[in-house]
Amino acid sequence: MNFFLDAADRFTDLVTATTDWSASSPCEGWTATDVLDHVVDTQRDYLTRMDLPVSDRPSGSPAEVWAAHLAAVRPVAADGSVRAREYDGFFGRTTIGATLDDFYGFDMVVHGWDLGSSQGAPTTFTEADMDALEAAMEGYGEHAYDEGVFGRPVEVPADADRQTKLLARMGRR
Repeated sequence: MNFFLDAADRFTDLVTATTDWSASSPCEGWTATDVLDHVVDTQRDYLTRMDLPVSDRPSGSPAEVWAAHLAAVRPVAADGSVRAREYDGFFGRTTIGATLDDFYGFDMVVHGWDLGSSQGAPTTFTEADMDALEAAMEGYGEHAYDEGVFGRPVEVPADADRQTKLLARMGRR
């Protein structure tokens, strides 16, 4: 399974459903447009650092930007030889595919929730999403709370559901 592309397809559905791009998101100080820009720009930055071909950053409406971005990224993210390419990452030796899945796929699932929340329709994570998010959070350790990553965890009732607990772990209410 290509978690990155699965998450990208689901993020696309959220982009398509977004009607108010100026709406505030759960990310402090960010609008729905800011969330989308973050997802696009961080993916493009990573692929560029990996010396992978990406076209110039698309322009237009947020939905047009996302569609053009994903059209450029999809072939790279689907290429088995690219996904298998190893490099020395922040947490040690890894592959481009693992980073796309574990970090950038993670980012789209979480920011998909942010985007949906900005429209009054937060998403529900699948069990597979939550398994992947929990595993990634364990791997990040305290680095999850480095500047610009997640807010500090927030308290929730002990009987909160799994998704609520996971979001709270990422500083989301």
